[in-house]
Amino acid sequence: MTPSENIDALIAGLTDWRGATLASLRKTILAADPDIAEEWKWMGSPVWCCEGNMIVGNAHKEKVKLTFSHGASLADPEKLFNNGFGGKVWRSIDVFEGDTIDARALKELVASAVAYNRGKKTKKQA
Repeated sequence: MTPSENIDALIAGLTDWRGATLASLRKTILAADPDIAEEWKWMGSPVWCCEGNMIVGNAHKEKVKLTFSHGASLADPEKLFNNGFGGKVWRSIDVFEGDTIDARALKELVASAVAYNRGKKTKKQA
């Protein structure tokens, strides 16, 4: 199976609110940039990449978690990040049942993650 097919199967297997939530978040992530690719890593986690890993998505018992690989380096004017503040690199968005995420703000945050990764590649080439 392709990574996208694995993610489809994961979402289909989540028959409660988490499946619909992950599907919605996935749609917003993919809409942020046409170069975003889906990967399936670490024994069953959806990963969205562009010039490197950007976001890992996981469905836990009580939440859906989006972990941004370089979240600490991203501006978050809409305050979407709500976890991971103790570390120096990653940040995450924990979504609980009934939560709503501003799709526009998430799309902008994902776009900034794309820009961050592209900037890292440019710096390495310089």
